[in-house]
Amino acid sequence: MTAAPDDSFHVFDTTLRDGAQREGINLTVADKLTIARHLDDFGVGFIEGGWPGANPRDTEFFARAATELDLKHAQLVAFGATRRAGTTAAEDPQVKALLASGAPVITLVAKSHDRHVELALRTTLEENLEMVRDTVRHLREQGRRVFVDCEHFFDGHRADAEYAEAVVRAAHGAGADVVVLCDTNGGMLPGEVRDVVAQVLARTGARLGIHAQDDTGCAVANTLAAVDAGATHVQCTANGYGERVGNANLFPVVAALELKYGRRVLPEGCLAEMTRISHAIAEVVNLAPSTHQPYVGVSAFAHKAGLHASAIKVDPGLYQHITPELVGNSMRMLVSDMAGRASIELKGKELGYDLSDRDLLGRVVARVKERENAGYTYEAADASFELLLRDEVAGRRERFFRPESWRAIVEERPDGSHANEATVKLWAKGERIVATGEGNGPVNALDRALRVALERIFPQLAKLELVDYKVRILEGRRGTESVTRVLVETSDGSGEWSTVGVGPNVIAASWQALEDAYTYGLIRAGVLPTE
Repeated sequence: MTAAPDDSFHVFDTTLRDGAQREGINLTVADKLTIARHLDDFGVGFIEGGWPGANPRDTEFFARAATELDLKHAQLVAFGATRRAGTTAAEDPQVKALLASGAPVITLVAKSHDRHVELALRTTLEENLEMVRDTVRHLREQGRRVFVDCEHFFDGHRADAEYAEAVVRAAHGAGADVVVLCDTNGGMLPGEVRDVVAQVLARTGARLGIHAQDDTGCAVANTLAAVDAGATHVQCTANGYGERVGNANLFPVVAALELKYGRRVLPEGCLAEMTRISHAIAEVVNLAPSTHQPYVGVSAFAHKAGLHASAIKVDPGLYQHITPELVGNSMRMLVSDMAGRASIELKGKELGYDLSDRDLLGRVVARVKERENAGYTYEAADASFELLLRDEVAGRRERFFRPESWRAIVEERPDGSHANEATVKLWAKGERIVATGEGNGPVNALDRALRVALERIFPQLAKLELVDYKVRILEGRRGTESVTRVLVETSDGSGEWSTVGVGPNVIAASWQALEDAYTYGLIRAGVLPTE
């Protein structure tokens, strides 16, 4: 195997510290350890674990990391501030906590904006420079590698370039390996970042890094602009998590460096793990993965327009900027009323169906357009689309069971409680079955009644679990009438699939989606249709 990238370029991840400041994220120590393992699998060079001494959770993280983390690629980094005014680094309790963490690398945050020094730190500009020098020297003497984050650097440079650059010189001169220029307020644009980084590099001679917030939507672009100007250390967070609107997103930054710049910044083979790592971290923080995230989103290489599909059929590169598999993703063809014959043919091929017969393909296209016009959507319901394909290929609907009737009742009781009961009558394997079920709502009762009716004959259905349920009320077609669309996601423990139903009310639409879900589940289980 090729050796890991050398020290000439750093990919530095701060998901566990800066990323954890995103609203809605609250990581336990176990969560942080799990994310650290994922980031190490991805091959980042540095993982900033938090601020030991500032809160018990981060102190515990470093203590547990020493025995529970076996990092293959990354070094663990502790974050903290320069020593306080009026003391020494050797005496400062929070500097001692940084050393006690055992982390081999320490990142210090330092003020580089003159007004922040005077108003926030309430000290002099010269004392701030000495705080930087003293803390860096002390940590270096203790055998630690030191990076310095110059907070509010770009705003400070605009206000007083000479002082901002003096902070860089102080850190560099005291032994900091990297001085990171931080766009803390996230207000910079790429051209400005490029100019400032080039100027600071020329005037100070320090090795520079970039830390960009995304308040203008330019964090990734600003990070790459800094690299263009000579920065060799990029600080990012997984999926762009961070305070306010977030930080530079680790995944598009790394993908751009590897695939667009031709700069290898990850160990060999790690880039192909990117999509998996992105989604795994999203699961740990309990936020749904962004479907439209560059490179790793499920829609990043999804094609809906018929014009695109026609070209992709000839050469996928005509409408894709990279091969999806390079980042562990895959191309998807979406089926909708915008789809042309090429879209349907490619989607059929993706699902294992040969639609080269023009008559068959024409029937499928016409049926999709007709049903989408009625309110169905197949781009998010692959299982229902595959059932539609099977119907057209077979020339008839393949069935495991045939519904006779169903009903759902909601009973309002005097004490304010509700009773939900459903009755299903159907035929399966020549037997007429009547079953009832109760649930916490009419749809749940209907689902339970259907299970009671079918599980005796098809025990494979016991594995099925409804994992997601979405309802959308479509606009009215006649006066105040409306159409309801339901999307159901089902799992059998080894995979998930989505089905769609449309009806005049939520219960009717839900029945259709459930019927498709159970039918598809039986097909996945290898059961042969009975009709």
